[in-house]
Amino acid sequence: MTFKLSRRSLDRLEGVDERLQAVAKHAITLTKTDFGVIQGLRTLDEQKELVAKGASKTMKSLHLEGKAIDVMAFVNSRASWELNLYDDLADAIKQAATIVGVPIRWGAAWHIDDIRTWDGTMEEAMNAYIDLRRSQGRRPFIDGPHFEIRE
Repeated sequence: MTFKLSRRSLDRLEGVDERLQAVAKHAITLTKTDFGVIQGLRTLDEQKELVAKGASKTMKSLHLEGKAIDVMAFVNSRASWELNLYDDLADAIKQAATIVGVPIRWGAAWHIDDIRTWDGTMEEAMNAYIDLRRSQGRRPFIDGPHFEIRE
């Protein structure tokens, strides 16, 4: 089944870097899991609020520059936060980024600056990140819905 971005998702892409928009628009045609864009460009006040609530870790978010998006997976038209859906979405975004020619970093594999260069699935990339962080005695920060352009 081929999916398409809703009007709401397209509206949320307004102000986002055109290259990242192109990746999202192409990924929706490749994915086996439906998704929508839930966040694109943020204002400084929105970012401050997210940091205060603990929903974001930094005031240096690429959302402030329109160089990051957050997506939500949908199963039978219902929103889902099941992590396995997000590594499937990341596979589609990796494929779209490769086709469009845009370097992308995924929020569940922070150690990879450009997921196009990863030789394997995004599930494997996420597991490698988790293993790396644990080997360093640090907790992994998994943000499966987050994708950003790398310059």
